[in-house]
Amino acid sequence: MNKIYAFVLLSLAIQTLWSQNTVQGTVTDANTNEALVFVNVYFPELEKGTVTNENGGFKLNNIPNGNYKVVVSFIGYETFSQTIGFPVSESLNIPLTPSAIEMEEIIISTPFHKLQSENVMKVERKDVKVMRSQGSVNLIDGISSIAGVNNVSTGISIGKPVIRGLSSNRVLVYTQGVRLENQQYGDEHGLGINEAGIESVEVIKGPASLLYGSDALGGVIYLNPERFADENTSEGNLRATYFSNTQGYNSSAGFKSSGSAFKYLFRGSLSEHSDYETPEYRVTNTRFREQDFKAGLGYQKNNFKTEFRYNLNRAKLGLPEDIGIQNTDRTPLEPFQDITNHIFSSKSTLFFNNSSLDFTLGYTYNDRKEFEDHHHNEEEHDEEDEEHEEEDEHSEDEMPALHMKLKTFNYNVKYNLPKLGRFETIVGVQGMNQVNTNYGEEILIPDAITNDFGVLATSHIHFETVDIQLGARFDNRQIDINNIINRNFNSFNGAFGIKTNLFEKVAARLNLASGFRAPNLSELASDGTHEGTNRYEIGNIDLNNEQNFQIDFALEFKNEHVEVFANAFYNIINDYIFLSPNGQSIEDDPVFLYLQDDARLYGGEFGFHFHPHPLDWLHVETSFETVTGQLNDDTYLPLIPANSLNNTIRVEFEKNWLKNGYAFVTYNSTFNQNNVSPFETTTEGYNLLSAGFGGTVKFLNNDLEISIAANNITNESYINHLSRLKPDGILNIGRNISFGLNYTL
Repeated sequence: MNKIYAFVLLSLAIQTLWSQNTVQGTVTDANTNEALVFVNVYFPELEKGTVTNENGGFKLNNIPNGNYKVVVSFIGYETFSQTIGFPVSESLNIPLTPSAIEMEEIIISTPFHKLQSENVMKVERKDVKVMRSQGSVNLIDGISSIAGVNNVSTGISIGKPVIRGLSSNRVLVYTQGVRLENQQYGDEHGLGINEAGIESVEVIKGPASLLYGSDALGGVIYLNPERFADENTSEGNLRATYFSNTQGYNSSAGFKSSGSAFKYLFRGSLSEHSDYETPEYRVTNTRFREQDFKAGLGYQKNNFKTEFRYNLNRAKLGLPEDIGIQNTDRTPLEPFQDITNHIFSSKSTLFFNNSSLDFTLGYTYNDRKEFEDHHHNEEEHDEEDEEHEEEDEHSEDEMPALHMKLKTFNYNVKYNLPKLGRFETIVGVQGMNQVNTNYGEEILIPDAITNDFGVLATSHIHFETVDIQLGARFDNRQIDINNIINRNFNSFNGAFGIKTNLFEKVAARLNLASGFRAPNLSELASDGTHEGTNRYEIGNIDLNNEQNFQIDFALEFKNEHVEVFANAFYNIINDYIFLSPNGQSIEDDPVFLYLQDDARLYGGEFGFHFHPHPLDWLHVETSFETVTGQLNDDTYLPLIPANSLNNTIRVEFEKNWLKNGYAFVTYNSTFNQNNVSPFETTTEGYNLLSAGFGGTVKFLNNDLEISIAANNITNESYINHLSRLKPDGILNIGRNISFGLNYTL
């Protein structure tokens, strides 16, 4: 009898664990009660979605027991967000309220996956589609248009993100849900991710070590990959954009399909650009070629979902040195980088009744080669030197001067505990194993093995008028250099945030967070001349952790037609690592040493968005950003972006023959940068005028999106303070007109 009883209980438990649910409902206009067609209905935790039919109805199957957030969004309406407990006994009726304010999206980079209005932490988000419509040449160019984000650039092909004055290893990049490791310590080591197959970008401005560990001291760039197709649908598209300035193009083609259990997608892209043109000359060897392939496979059944993604990126990037050959060839001259990057990622979730277990695995293989003048096979070295002095071209049998392979495995396991009263809690462990190996004749940093391990806990506490988020974390990093030197770094970090409505339409956020960064291999063990910088850098094996504490305060007023925001921060960094010359030279190159001192950065972003009634189609947007960085002796930090003011007028319209029509005019003012480090020169300010328009038309019964954008319309001659070509007086890109087409199959 006891065995039968136990068997019945076990059967009931299994049935409860693996039972599936169906949800259906109708979406209507809250004012008119009319059905809304093609509304997006999405469950972010399940990554399942659909759109409403001609009657405003929707239906989704294969939903496990538990509590899941549903997000319903449609242009011209406020985004609806609500947690639903499954099994659900009745059909859902979801009314949407009309609004001129842009619809919200779920923020993925924060742990509890909430709408921005529900988040304790302020996170900036921008769709890559919007970046393309504004004429961005590549992903890093588009990211730089986000307030508080800039770009340390070498031409238009190489760029490193800067968040509130911090860059390089102080900013962590996540793609496909895993950390991107691609030798980001290097001055001329760019982002290395193509915008094709990236849906949106999220930016955490400030220390995020609680969530991401070392290297998130300055913030996080989180790249959200392209979503799979909605259940039981398929979709393909062809996209191409031509750029007048470089006589280059970006192109991609993709297809995705989803059934009730399996789903897949793939996308290939090719970009080629010649040297960019300024009002006075073309900048020799800023040309580049990039090939990219992304694929994904997903499966969801019962209480388990998983997805596997792969990205192959191959890029040949010219390294400009001076103004020379003036042509529109697209094959890079020497010196140039030849980079192959493989990213494998696996993300899975096991759902229980009121909790879930997430585990993410990632492997990145970064193969970096740099070719300089006259590095050939020995038997041909002498006779080919003369030819290459004249032609500066690359021979297929030439050996790279610098060749490094970086292999990184990382893991991230998080358990979402059952909700306990007002508490949502996540606990987890993260880690990384990284191997750097040299194969070229030049060795800038030594062979080394790095191991990370971190454990964290964070909670979101809901009260009637206040939301609180807090957490703590411990990290350990071990670096073994050439099996000779071993360094061990530990750090405790915490975060506390509070969000409340001071008044009915005024929200306030206060976040206090600490972060850390262990010194990278270049800072610890460099011993050689770094090409491009022409300086001999010597590492310091005794460097300590950088440790920071930031106070971030945000105010936001929002009603149906006006948004006003103010974000202010103060960031204290202990043991900030920086380069300083010692007055000596080696092989005619000045010697720079890595030193440490305390530093501080402060500033913020401020602006408003006005869409007056009854002209809801008109949008007037203004934003101002400022940051100041200083060492303890009041000298200024290098590579701090100048203050800037951005003004945009945008209109949206619909016609019988044109859907989602838009037009914009932007006037960006970058001010003088006079607060420079002792090794920099000041930079004059400049003004750039841009404009564009576009929309969607029907062509052969399918949607064809058209976009035209013109940047630097007045062909202004200017140099950005963060340009790595600034010491040589080389101008940034001149007038550039882009023509884009996106055809949905």
